[in-house]
Amino acid sequence: MSKVEIQASNIKCGGCVSSIQDGLKELDGISAVSVDIESNKVSVEGSNLESKVIEKKLAELGYPIEE
Repeated sequence: MSKVEIQASNIKCGGCVSSIQDGLKELDGISAVSVDIESNKVSVEGSNLESKVIEKKLAELGYPIEE
């Protein structure tokens, strides 16, 4: 099991957290998702995690990566 942390943007409320968690759990290999509203940090745990796939899904959900 591995863990990936990604800095996203536009995370403002509990609804955003739920949307991110539900959306990312649809991806293969993801077992847990936690979101910190204060820091806009998304932590993902699972197997065979690919940051680019996670980042693409976050952007599709409306939470693009902060650059």
